[in-house]
Amino acid sequence: QVQLVESGGALVQPGGSLRLSCAASGFIFDYYHIGWFRQAPGKEREGVSCISFSDGSTYSADSIKGRFTISRDNSKNTVYLHMNSLKPEDSAVYYCAAAATWRTVQAMCVSEDEYDYWGQGTQVIVSS
Repeated sequence: QVQLVESGGALVQPGGSLRLSCAASGFIFDYYHIGWFRQAPGKEREGVSCISFSDGSTYSADSIKGRFTISRDNSKNTVYLHMNSLKPEDSAVYYCAAAATWRTVQAMCVSEDEYDYWGQGTQVIVSS
């Protein structure tokens, strides 16, 4: 079966760091763009950072530029989101999603359209 499983969410203090992982199975991982999205209570789900299937192109939302880094390890069918300098406003459930698409990474990161698979989410709470 097709699965995307997020892990790594935790309670962390402001200024702290976390690494989220998205482990994929059941599809040809190398051919899919992967996006990290997040949803905070009372807010719409938004794109955070996304990476192309080639591992050569990435896009990040302005709110996290310079603080979060996305990477992928195709040999492990896993995408990571390294989060540094965390702020309370980063608190949310974080989801990964996969799309086989001709669209640019930016286009896929600002829209949820045409994603094929979604994970269940992992919760990040940034609080002192």
